[in-house]
Amino acid sequence: MPTYQYKCPHCEYEFEEFQKMTDPPIEICPNCKGKTHRLVSGGAGFLFKGSGFYITDYRSSSYKEGAQKDTSNIAKPKSSD
Repeated sequence: MPTYQYKCPHCEYEFEEFQKMTDPPIEICPNCKGKTHRLVSGGAGFLFKGSGFYITDYRSSSYKEGAQKDTSNIAKPKSSD
């Protein structure tokens, strides 16, 4: 079930309501009893946490250590001072 955001234009009170998509929008402000408006929002979307979501993220710790050593052994370009 989505969470809808509402705002009262009279008292500027903002609130959220957890409703079914088939539920009618809330029309009365719980703060001042005036007429409210449902706000249009982009939604929460997905939130991925961690270093990534590739198959290599689930490799063994010995594989990850070897891969880290390989990347640290790459020659760095010399600075032109």
